[in-house]
Amino acid sequence: MTAVHAAAVSFDLHIPQSRSLKVKRAAIRPIVDGLRHRFNVSVAEIDHQDKWQRSSIGVAVIAESDGHLREVLDSVGRFVDTAADVEVLDVDTAWLENDE
Repeated sequence: MTAVHAAAVSFDLHIPQSRSLKVKRAAIRPIVDGLRHRFNVSVAEIDHQDKWQRSSIGVAVIAESDGHLREVLDSVGRFVDTAADVEVLDVDTAWLENDE
């Protein structure tokens, strides 16, 4: 059986300039869309949907090797860290355990 290399990372975000859900979505949308298109990963807003200045984004990554998985996760982290109008409050990564 081939080894599976997978991880999920969540980003807890603060959007300090947001005064409405519409403004919040306008700040989050470029991050979500950019992650999907640039890194070909699965992305979703996973928490704080009803709060104006908070959001949590979950990203799932599967790769052919542990090294490539880590490279993609590092790139995803840098992309989110440099996003405009958003502050990263916390990052949590969960790794899929491989039984091999």
